[in-house]
Amino acid sequence: MFWGRLPGLVSSFGGIILCSLLCALIVGCGGSGSGGAAEEVSLLNVSYDPTRELWKDVNAAFQRTEEAAGRGIVIRQSHGASGSQARAVIDGLEADVVSLALWSDTDQLRQAGLLAEGWERALPDRSLPYTSTIVFVVRKGNPKGIREWSDLVRDGIEVITPNPKTSGNGRLSFLAAWGSVILSGGSESDAREFVRRLYSHVPVLDTGARGATTTFAQKGLGDVHLTWESEAWLELRESGGELELIYPSRSILAEPHVAVVDRVVDQRGTREVARRYLEFLYTAEGQELIAKHGYRPTNAEVLARHRAEFPELQLFRVEEVAGSWAELQRKFFADGGEFDRIYEH
Repeated sequence: MFWGRLPGLVSSFGGIILCSLLCALIVGCGGSGSGGAAEEVSLLNVSYDPTRELWKDVNAAFQRTEEAAGRGIVIRQSHGASGSQARAVIDGLEADVVSLALWSDTDQLRQAGLLAEGWERALPDRSLPYTSTIVFVVRKGNPKGIREWSDLVRDGIEVITPNPKTSGNGRLSFLAAWGSVILSGGSESDAREFVRRLYSHVPVLDTGARGATTTFAQKGLGDVHLTWESEAWLELRESGGELELIYPSRSILAEPHVAVVDRVVDQRGTREVARRYLEFLYTAEGQELIAKHGYRPTNAEVLARHRAEFPELQLFRVEEVAGSWAELQRKFFADGGEFDRIYEH
């Protein structure tokens, strides 16, 4: 790969500098592979299902900025259900950075010794370059008249949502439904009964968000899809006018954090570039790409420019209806927890 770049290097650096650089690279090839300014560095970003299109554009833009600074980089992606992705990293998948769906998935890495204490404070806005929420996608014309959470349990309605045991989308949809009852003055018993009825309307539980999108948009199963706002945008674009987006009056604030995986970057010597990569998300270019793909930028000015695409909503945080993430994980999604008891009955 280096020899193919010789003509460009000659014109860019000149003969004397080229000779020095060539010597350094040859020495580096015989050693640890970490020397040489022109060497390509690789990063692995382990992310959740619906972010494929976002990261494709972000990665290309970041690679251009690195190349402009004379640095080569290759970025690899891994996508899947958020909980499964967290487990894969804990089990040895060498992620330089993670961009998972839920705080709890990312914090599992801290508990496993992969992230430093206080990892949320390592980047601006609590390591949240973007946020999202859960919305409804319905068939053209909204033939079932679905507008609110209460409509999901009417007779004859089929709901598509992924499994909250494995999927961040599924977990947030569960908590959004639960919170819709609690914040309307209902009790925990009321919320439990509502969610039980809702899941009796779910014909299939896919393991991840993108699988649920395929079930609803491509296989044509269900009347309404509970999904990320960003994923809803993608469904609408690809449907050719056959789907519509519905915003309920109240929904949950989704906070998909990003983080440098401390143990991995220190072992691989990639901390500096991994941090630059995630910091790029906070630049004007990064925030515009985030908005382009249907995620809500955390930069207030960029969000204001895109207010037409991101209507103001009543968004509640998880902690308002279900306690801390550690508590709700045990209560709702651990083996034998609320979801297991609800779904089994």
